[in-house]
Amino acid sequence: MAKLRIKLVRSQIGSDQGQRRTVKALGLNRLNGEVEHDDTPTIRGMVHKVRHLVSVRAGEEN
Repeated sequence: MAKLRIKLVRSQIGSDQGQRRTVKALGLNRLNGEVEHDDTPTIRGMVHKVRHLVSVRAGEEN
């Protein structure tokens, strides 16, 4: 399955609680922190909700 590399590039200060919870659910804790997730509709929806805080690129497939 395809992978997505998601990186937190902007601070969560000033974001509403739902956006903060979404960032935490994605596994992003720190600024410039990066995680890899499967490319699923659920993850895409979460990324869309916080698209102004993160950058996304294709990850490597195994």
